[in-house]
Amino acid sequence: MSGHSKWSTIKHKKGKADAKRGQIFTKLAKYIAVASREGGSDPDMNAKLKEAIIKAKAANMPNDNIDRAIKKGAGELQGSVYEEITYEGYGPGGVAVIVETLTDNKNRTAGDVRHAFDKNGGNLGTSGCVGFLFTKKGQIFIEKNDDLDEESLMMVALDAGAEDIETADEGYEISTEPADFGSVCDALKENGYELVSAEIAMIPSTEVELTEAGDVKKMLKMIDMFDDNEDIQSVWHNWVGEEDE
Repeated sequence: MSGHSKWSTIKHKKGKADAKRGQIFTKLAKYIAVASREGGSDPDMNAKLKEAIIKAKAANMPNDNIDRAIKKGAGELQGSVYEEITYEGYGPGGVAVIVETLTDNKNRTAGDVRHAFDKNGGNLGTSGCVGFLFTKKGQIFIEKNDDLDEESLMMVALDAGAEDIETADEGYEISTEPADFGSVCDALKENGYELVSAEIAMIPSTEVELTEAGDVKKMLKMIDMFDDNEDIQSVWHNWVGEEDE
């Protein structure tokens, strides 16, 4: 995707998050609790928990909410036990789609995911049917401002282990290997940079453009249905063009 496309998508996601802050925090709390349960409550020893906390702080989730979710995952507070399940399928026009979920009722979640695919011209596939089209990468966005020195930012990021930095009109996208994500985020924050968005993302190796207006409408509706479902953590796809709709 172009830099413009990525930044437009980030702004779109941030706008939706602002409108549905409570729901976003609920999803993030689940993610943090599962990471804490699986790998321990110390983020310095648990890369998945560290990534979850970074993502939560980039979404302006309060520290009290983060601490409570960690304690639930560690068993210090009562909470539901969630299972991680990833679904793969195709949207309208053959768009590859990966849906990552955390659920305490996999039958309910599987039914909801299948319904969203079926209702919008897609179909739920088998595990691995589109996963090979995506690569996990750390993805960090920093907005441009008058006080930000581009050369200094690049030095900090690259010295901390960043793989690549792309510049767009709106700001900078920093890519990392998943193992280096936490250390790069730490270095950026320690040097005073504000992270607009930071997460381990699934980056597509190929892209699909939808030429039919009906397919675009269905794809947007399908993404909205996934985003509105509290069991669904992340939706990744290789469609380009949603920022223009």
